[in-house]
Amino acid sequence: MSNSLSDKVVIVTGASSGIGEACARMLAQNGCKLTLAARSVDKLEALASELATDSLVARADMTAAADISNMVERTLERFGRIDVMFANAGIYIPGEFADGDIDEFTRLLTINIDAVLRCAHAVIPTMKAQGSGDIVVTSSISGFIDVHWEPIYSCTKHAVQTFVHTVRRQLAGDGIRVMSLAPGAVANPLWGFHEAAEIERVSQGEREFITSDDCAEALRFMLTMPRHVTIRDLVILPQNQVNI
Repeated sequence: MSNSLSDKVVIVTGASSGIGEACARMLAQNGCKLTLAARSVDKLEALASELATDSLVARADMTAAADISNMVERTLERFGRIDVMFANAGIYIPGEFADGDIDEFTRLLTINIDAVLRCAHAVIPTMKAQGSGDIVVTSSISGFIDVHWEPIYSCTKHAVQTFVHTVRRQLAGDGIRVMSLAPGAVANPLWGFHEAAEIERVSQGEREFITSDDCAEALRFMLTMPRHVTIRDLVILPQNQVNI
């Protein structure tokens, strides 16, 4: 028997675009109540106005610990529980380490690792009290392979994978699932795709990229598995991505 998403309370970070936005739309269609979190409040409010569900807009800078705490507190005040933390927000910086901006690299570490830890840590007490919950992190194929053209990004995703694999075991007895959604190349703003027509071409058969909607469908699969099943890692790749 599948695990219904109806009436689940879900926090989606990085909800203003890309995978986060697509997953928010999928979750709303499946009857979830949502906290939409990102820095771009205008985009979040526009998205919330389109969703046929109860949605809370939370401005949250993932480099600010207080914003993450406030996002969780507001969710509990509004909905009384948290069923899913989708720690999706992240940034991407490729390139040669020696030639890169070290401050930007450390910011990458803060958003892609530190924010994930804080998001998870903030919801664990509530989930333990409930006796159930799901923490899903947007990782990457770069968390499984050492990708030499994006060394610091790959570093962050390897850290995320270690976090998922270890903390999953610590929380298993509390009814909390900890899981990783790890895409390859996705046609979304993170990869420079901004126009709907470009993304539509991908969905119509260009096989070197997948779409954010593909990732949303993967998340739906993970969350709707029966509670005794954990999809620890779901790696989803374009059919023709052969450079890794």
